[in-house]
Amino acid sequence: MLKIMLETLRPRQWTKNLVIFAGLVFDRQLFQAAPVLRVLAAFFIFCMVSGLTYTINDIIDLRADRQHPQKCHRPIASGRLPLKYAVTLVLVLSVLSFSAAFFLSWKFGLICVGYTLLMLAYSKWLKHIMIVDVMVIATGFLLRVLAGINVISVTFFSPWLFILTALLALFLGFGKRFAELRLLEGSAGEFRKVLNGYSIPLLNQYLVVMLASILITYMLYTFSAHPQGLTYTMMLTIPFVFFGIFRYMYLIQNFNTASTPEEVLLKDRPLQAAILLWSIAVMLILYLRY
Repeated sequence: MLKIMLETLRPRQWTKNLVIFAGLVFDRQLFQAAPVLRVLAAFFIFCMVSGLTYTINDIIDLRADRQHPQKCHRPIASGRLPLKYAVTLVLVLSVLSFSAAFFLSWKFGLICVGYTLLMLAYSKWLKHIMIVDVMVIATGFLLRVLAGINVISVTFFSPWLFILTALLALFLGFGKRFAELRLLEGSAGEFRKVLNGYSIPLLNQYLVVMLASILITYMLYTFSAHPQGLTYTMMLTIPFVFFGIFRYMYLIQNFNTASTPEEVLLKDRPLQAAILLWSIAVMLILYLRY
């Protein structure tokens, strides 16, 4: 039962919470013990909070998920996790996660509460509104970044990174909608009503706009976001970003398995390699001389 409960919390999707470390990394505090421990605690707490929202969402969408070709296998929809156990899990997680969040930082606690309320509103209403549904997902990523910088003191964190996070989240969100339309084909609207408002050509246009915006924003970030002496070396990371974005576009255009970004991240080796090389390059540029 504990294993099934853990599955209900969707640990695979906790990769999204890694953006909490953005403030720590780009503020060059990664090798300072106190900030690392605080952000690490924030990460695990946010994983509990996001798991809480996923469980509530599965309870709310129980009937619809049972008709979905993939979501019907989730623990609550399939009946492997009885509803009463799911409700108990929600209550326990609520007490533990919010108590820990406010104990760590009152600002972080408020962000966790705000994120939970936003996701509940998304599950109940906002996910049925075209474009707004993806914008809410992007807001969730911004709240994660804010969570990470509100548990430590930051000095060099660039506003460009907030814009980049929002654009990347929009890109992944529209990519997910694109893949869902391709996977579900003519019956897409039966499983997610908002898909009736989207079309493959429209989402292709959205993706192209987001792709161009991400690349331009990232280049501007590398040009101007760092102290003197780091500006030009950060430009060396641009090719990895180009490859990663283009690779993701290729995957969602050619494979139905790209219905969720975290699935792509966990399965596609070339994309993983691009992210790893980008991470190494950023670490060397930011930390080698400090």
